[in-house]
Amino acid sequence: MNPYLSQTFVRAALARLGLRPTRGMGQNFLIDAESLAQIVAAAELSAADTVIEVGPGLGVLTWELTQQVERLVAVELDKRLAARLGEEFVAANLTIVQSDVLRRTPTELLAAAGIRPPARYKLVANLPYAITQPTLRHFLEAAAPPELCVVLVQWEVAERICAGPGDFSMLAHSVQYYAEAEIVARVPARSFMPAPAVDSAILRLRRRAAPPVLSPDSATLFRVIKGAFLQTRKQLGNALPGGLAALGVKIPREDAQAALQSAGVDPQRRAETVTLAEWAAVAEALKSFMPEP
Repeated sequence: MNPYLSQTFVRAALARLGLRPTRGMGQNFLIDAESLAQIVAAAELSAADTVIEVGPGLGVLTWELTQQVERLVAVELDKRLAARLGEEFVAANLTIVQSDVLRRTPTELLAAAGIRPPARYKLVANLPYAITQPTLRHFLEAAAPPELCVVLVQWEVAERICAGPGDFSMLAHSVQYYAEAEIVARVPARSFMPAPAVDSAILRLRRRAAPPVLSPDSATLFRVIKGAFLQTRKQLGNALPGGLAALGVKIPREDAQAALQSAGVDPQRRAETVTLAEWAAVAEALKSFMPEP
């Protein structure tokens, strides 16, 4: 059995380090065996896999991964935890990188383990809540994205990522453009020590072979979407030109409305109802107004 699941072990390890878990760094340590097994199963691991783990903490997930994959790169921001991992684990297939994950590209992280591109890898992590969104974007938009992501995130964030028409958000589109998203399981707050204020979800993102829509380019597409979501309480006919103006792209209101109509999108709709395919059509209609990517 995984020794890092023991509450007694967690308390003793934290006491030796003189470490008090902080909400700002998202230091909530998983202590539930069933949830851990669900994460590992969702990652569809094989003995030939390369995995990047973000925020290994005391090593509960690290312990499982080192036994199941060929190569593991664990990225830990906290210097004390990173040093302890180096002392605790002697696995030859483990490389520990003490760094802010957002300051290192996936290619750089893999290179730390002697892995050169092109390389297939998976991202498996209990992500600190505060950096969930930037971390997912960091990996999904990278030159070398993971083929599969299995991450623990806040339940509400997972719901937003997997949302459909009527509940779309900028976050949902920015993830669903790159990956197929699904919630594998709910993880109660009591599964962690200390328990966070909310439940978590095991979220699985499977990279798409190609974008699901045709658009002028991803930068233009997401500029249009972001502009619309800056004023979500307004109808699109007003929200889109106003939001784009805030982003430095000035489009006359009548031209924005004409672009919406030519794309088959009613200007009276709201941003959360519009699909990626419809946004792609709107971006195409507006491309003559947009700056060069």
